[in-house]
Amino acid sequence: MSEIVQLDTVKRITIAEMFGPTIQGEGKSAGRPTMFVRLGLCNLDCSWCDTPYTWDWTGKNGVRYDREQETMRVPVSDVVDWFNGQTSVNRLVITGGEPLVQASAVVKLVTALPDVDIEVETNGTIEPPAKIAHRVQWNVSPKLPSSGVDRDKAIDTQALRAFTETSNYSLKFVISTYDDLQQACELVADLGVDMAHVWFMPEGRSADQINKALPDLIEAAIMVGANVSTRLHVLAYGDRRGV
Repeated sequence: MSEIVQLDTVKRITIAEMFGPTIQGEGKSAGRPTMFVRLGLCNLDCSWCDTPYTWDWTGKNGVRYDREQETMRVPVSDVVDWFNGQTSVNRLVITGGEPLVQASAVVKLVTALPDVDIEVETNGTIEPPAKIAHRVQWNVSPKLPSSGVDRDKAIDTQALRAFTETSNYSLKFVISTYDDLQQACELVADLGVDMAHVWFMPEGRSADQINKALPDLIEAAIMVGANVSTRLHVLAYGDRRGV
């Protein structure tokens, strides 16, 4: 690592967990070997969130998590060293929470790993930083009615358009209800996005929930020309953390 990068990565970042090697369980890269960095903090509060320990300090979703116990502030260089300490995987997924709440730290992390295939999972409410807009794969998951988040807060059309102008992006919609499906299709049409960039995924934290929802979701996706994603990690491990 060059001296410039070492100095550049002194900046700290809020981490919830780091784990791998495992696989990417969802979306465009599902099944690929991957290392994960899960960041703490989020600007939304989805009712079905499967990682509330990254942000729910008040018990909004039923359990009050302790921020000091669930997250840690570390230098970006520590994350770089952790990733470089393994040699079998060249893909990193930066997820959350909402990674772009810490946009400047994410930029430092991405630029410190120039030869790594990097994906950033985001809710699409914060525009991609210009410095890395065309450097990473953006897995953008706008939140729909079943999330319980008001549409005015969950959907930022300007930010979503910025993602669709990057080199590599997908829109991944978590579908629980017909209203979710309808809003997803309306949003895709409003953005003028080709369905080749769109994935529908069932909401669920167990294999039974996922598999029960898949047949109807597959039919809906075929009708509109979208892709379908399952949740491989849930099928394999259920609701476990760190897999």
